[in-house]
Amino acid sequence: MGDSLLKVFSGSSNPGLADEIAGYLDIELSKIDLKRFKDGEFWAKIKENVRGHDVFIIQSTCNPANDHIIELLLMIDAAFRASAGRITAVIPYFGYARQDRKVEPRVPISSKVIANIIQVTGADRVLTMDLHAEQIQGFFDIPLDNLYAAPVAIEYIRSLNIRDAVVVSPDSGGAERARFYAKNIDAGLAIIDKRRPEPNVAEVQYVIGDVQNKNCILVDDMVDTGGSISKAVGALKTGGAKDVYCLFTHAVLSDNAIDKLGSAGFKEIIFTNTIPYRGARNMKGMRILSIASLFGEAIRRIHNGESVSSLFV
Repeated sequence: MGDSLLKVFSGSSNPGLADEIAGYLDIELSKIDLKRFKDGEFWAKIKENVRGHDVFIIQSTCNPANDHIIELLLMIDAAFRASAGRITAVIPYFGYARQDRKVEPRVPISSKVIANIIQVTGADRVLTMDLHAEQIQGFFDIPLDNLYAAPVAIEYIRSLNIRDAVVVSPDSGGAERARFYAKNIDAGLAIIDKRRPEPNVAEVQYVIGDVQNKNCILVDDMVDTGGSISKAVGALKTGGAKDVYCLFTHAVLSDNAIDKLGSAGFKEIIFTNTIPYRGARNMKGMRILSIASLFGEAIRRIHNGESVSSLFV
C-alpha cells in the first residue's frame, strides 16, 4: 500500500502472521520495542512517529493469555499517549471468549472484563476472527469486525474433492456454522449430541444425521484439549462413516491435545494460523491455512473507509 499514515505493529504472540499481513499490505511492520523485566513486568516503546496515524496492533491473546493481554494493553496505551489518530486492536484469536455469560452464581463474565479493559485503555476499534460467541460483539461500545475463516477453509475443502461429504458439528452450539459450510460445499449435515459435565470434559452421546458410508468433515471454531472432537471420531465411525476430516480455526491445543488429535484417526487435520502452531512435531495429515490475506484486506478496507462485511458476501 505504501501509505505513510498506516502503521501496523506486532506483539509477540504471533509475529509470523503479522509478517504475512504486512506482506499482503506491501508495507514493513512498524518498529516497537517489547521487553520483560526480571520480575515479569512488561515494557513497550513505539520507535517511530504515530501522531495522527491509523494504527493497527496485531496480537492474539493465546497462551500465555494473560501475558499477551497485558502486552496488548501496553501497546495500545503507548499508541494512545503518542497521539495516534485511531487505534485498532487486531486480535486474531480472542481469549476468554468461552466465559461469555454467567452459568452459575458468583462467577464473572470474563470476556466482558477483557472487552472493558481494551476499550478503557484506548482502542477505537477491534478486528478479530471467529468469536466463540457472537454476542461478545455486544460487550464492546466501539466498532468490532468479526471476520470468518470460512472463505479460506471452503476454498481448501473444495480443492480436496471429497465425495459423499457430510459436515458435522461436534455439538449443537456449532450447528449454524456447520450448516453454512455444508451449504457452500454442497454437503450433508450432521450434529454430535454432546454433554459436558465440567469444563474441558466432554462426553459424546450419539450422532444426529446420516453418516453411513459418508466422508465426514468435523467443523469447529477452536480445539483446546482435543477431547471432544477426538471422541467424535469414534461416534462417527460407529455410525458407519468412512474418512473423517477435522477443520477448525483456532489451534489452542492445550495439554496433550496434539497427541489426542494425532491418534484419533483423522484423514486430515486442518486449521488456521490465528494461533502459531508450537507442537514439537507435526500431526499426521496436518494442514495449516493462512488467514493473513483476510486480515490484510480487512485492514486495508478499514483504513480506506470501505466495507468489511462485503468480504463475506
